[in-house]
Amino acid sequence: MIVSHIFLLSACLLSVFTVTSFSAITLTNVKTFSNQNPSRSTSNRIKMVSDVGSEISGGGGSSAEKSDYLYNPQKRDEYYGDGSARNVAKYLVDLHDAKATFDFCGGMMFQLVLTKQLRNHLAQLSEAQQQQKDKKVELFDASKGRMFQIPGYEKSSFADNIRIFHGREVRKFTDAAGGMGFALQLSMANDSDPEGWTSGEISDYDGWGHDVGRTWRNGERLEKEGFQTYRNQFGKDAFGLHHRCYLHLDGNNRIWLSAEDGCEGTPGPQKAKQWGWLDAFKM
Repeated sequence: MIVSHIFLLSACLLSVFTVTSFSAITLTNVKTFSNQNPSRSTSNRIKMVSDVGSEISGGGGSSAEKSDYLYNPQKRDEYYGDGSARNVAKYLVDLHDAKATFDFCGGMMFQLVLTKQLRNHLAQLSEAQQQQKDKKVELFDASKGRMFQIPGYEKSSFADNIRIFHGREVRKFTDAAGGMGFALQLSMANDSDPEGWTSGEISDYDGWGHDVGRTWRNGERLEKEGFQTYRNQFGKDAFGLHHRCYLHLDGNNRIWLSAEDGCEGTPGPQKAKQWGWLDAFKM
């Protein structure tokens, strides 16, 4: 009788703690950053159980309701316009201000971060578009799913802050929205942005190739090269890789922020973490 009760209790516990999903998490043991590519690992510690909208100040309703137009393509177009009237510059500024996240590689949540200079530049472009001036951020159609497919493409470090942007993939970012320590920072492509690409990043850029063999930089190196506030902004352990980025649509009217090597993400709400198995006893 006792044995049968133990068997039934064990079966119940197994049914409670069954693993239901897996997703990628941040790296923990990168010891060198030059000419080394961290692998993208997976873990069963994150479960995509419910959407948690980014908090946006003002207005009533839940945070998910207030941020839905950032992530839902139909509501996005109702708010920012569609086709040639879509105000992409304003959309990027609002994503940044809301600490919104992009879903890369099926579950790697990257916070979008604009440098101060690029945010100001995009705000000016947004205002110019509202005044029906020509200059605006370009959003390519679904046929331009890779950067080499856009008109005038060339292998270089060139960026114009409208069609192509300078970006950095940041890992181990302290307090990153999305809970995974990831960010994608876009900067102004000129010599005056103190957070922009360093001369070293510009000279060794080869972002059309695979991450393997490319130069990953930690905070100490970036600060020596000129980005003096890197660790202050992202944390003492932060490191990353620089990419050129652009924006394109897909067949479902979703917007993708894509790196030159083809890695890309689409705006998506932050995901709730799964409880650890011991936390089940706290219910």
